[in-house]
Amino acid sequence: MTSLEGEVRHRIRDVADFPKAGVLFKDITPLLTDPILMGRVMDWMAQDCESVDRIVAIESRGFLFSTGLSERTGKPTAPARKAGKLPWKTVGTEYQLEYGTAKLELHVDALQAGERVLIVDDLLATGGTAEAAIDLVRQLGGTVLGCTFLIELGFLPGRERLAALGVPVRSLVTY
Repeated sequence: MTSLEGEVRHRIRDVADFPKAGVLFKDITPLLTDPILMGRVMDWMAQDCESVDRIVAIESRGFLFSTGLSERTGKPTAPARKAGKLPWKTVGTEYQLEYGTAKLELHVDALQAGERVLIVDDLLATGGTAEAAIDLVRQLGGTVLGCTFLIELGFLPGRERLAALGVPVRSLVTY
């Protein structure tokens, strides 16, 4: 375990039975109160931005990371949002949730064909939302170079699901 990983792990709070019974939620809000440590997290994530043209952030906590990355690297960011949240023309894709389906959307001009993209979010669990974001980038002609997460739930199949799509995954803290 790296020093950064240990410090971040120490700042992640476990919340039992949220949002429903039996779930142990990984709360990053204590981490957000430490601007120095968040800066180090941004530096760690920025390593993945060297060869990308654009950052796609998954709603909503992915936005917290993408804006810092954009500022640090000069790479533009595009939000992948839940259905109906973007105000202009969109492309969308439906994906499976534990109970039912959801839809993720990008503006049709969120990226240009041929752009190399990094997808960013706070947490990788089953990989369904990240897979939807990958699909959206590919619909618009982009290439996903990787996905970067603050936290990965290693006991769930997210990494394997994204690897099957040919997308590398990097996460700072794995549970």
